[in-house]
Amino acid sequence: MKKYTSLRVGKSISFLVDKKALTVSWILFTVGVVVFLVSAGSGEMYISPLEVAKTLVGNGSEMNEVVIYTFRLPRIFVALLAGMSLAAAGAILQGMIRNPLASPDVLGITGGAAAAVVAFLSFFSDDKNNSLTISIHWLPLGAFAGATVAALLVYMLAWKNGIAPLRLVLIGIAISALMQALTTLLMITGPIYRASQANVWITGSVYGASWKHVTLLAPWALVLLAASWLSARKMNIQELGDDLAIGAGVSLQKQRFFLLLLSTALTGGAVAFAGGIGFVGLMAPHMARRLVGPSFGALLPASALLGAILVMAADLAGRMLFAPMEIPAGVFTAAIGAPYFIYLLYKSRYA
Repeated sequence: MKKYTSLRVGKSISFLVDKKALTVSWILFTVGVVVFLVSAGSGEMYISPLEVAKTLVGNGSEMNEVVIYTFRLPRIFVALLAGMSLAAAGAILQGMIRNPLASPDVLGITGGAAAAVVAFLSFFSDDKNNSLTISIHWLPLGAFAGATVAALLVYMLAWKNGIAPLRLVLIGIAISALMQALTTLLMITGPIYRASQANVWITGSVYGASWKHVTLLAPWALVLLAASWLSARKMNIQELGDDLAIGAGVSLQKQRFFLLLLSTALTGGAVAFAGGIGFVGLMAPHMARRLVGPSFGALLPASALLGAILVMAADLAGRMLFAPMEIPAGVFTAAIGAPYFIYLLYKSRYA
């Protein structure tokens, strides 16, 4: 028989977690730390993982501190937080819709957030001649608004006496194409010098990330990740099906709306600072489900850890494989994720 550990948060939230799931989560955490240390030490100036660890605890050389703290840690933290956010958003969507093909980028949510970010940069940037300048602190909120609009469009257009998985995916692909066209239009009509910056967001890259970006993204992502984990019971009930959930006295539509907002907020924050990094929200939950099972209390942390590992590893590969030229992290996640999506789509024909 499986052994379980009871986790209790506050007075009313508790659930069982398979001890195997806890072990897997610790292993993933360890792998994440290793990728973090290797990434922090990799570049034109190589620093061993041991020296990186010494620098992080305040015992490194002055040169190592400058390289690691000034140039490498900001982009690694943005990659880590964006990966966790996208993976958690994908896990929420897949559980809520009960569709293995659901993910923020496939359903057009990432495209909506990207379009909003490009619009923000084009019309509300810090251009000296722009009288409508808005602080970059509002960027995650703008991305969240764009992601929410796209998600609501997909949900409303796909609704017809319920949500059919294939119809949802097809509508999502259409909305994604629409958002991509809107983003291209905004890039053409906006300031020319912003077009290249916007293109970075569309591709998905953490190049140029700064501590300012980290301080803006970290509280947004961590609060939403905590809220997602505290919603484990809601997610577990959603996966039982509509009839059983309603029979259990659950306000199904209110829960779905709340979970949809969580997913879009996580996606918006990630896209605002890391761009449209594709397929992380599709791959990470699937990988986590195979490792820890379907219980959301274990699935969400495992998905978030896998998402962080995927994006940090993709950023590391982009920096090192074609040095001195840098390839955006989104290129590598798409190279893996696109064939994986085709496999899932093909497999669903016989499900």
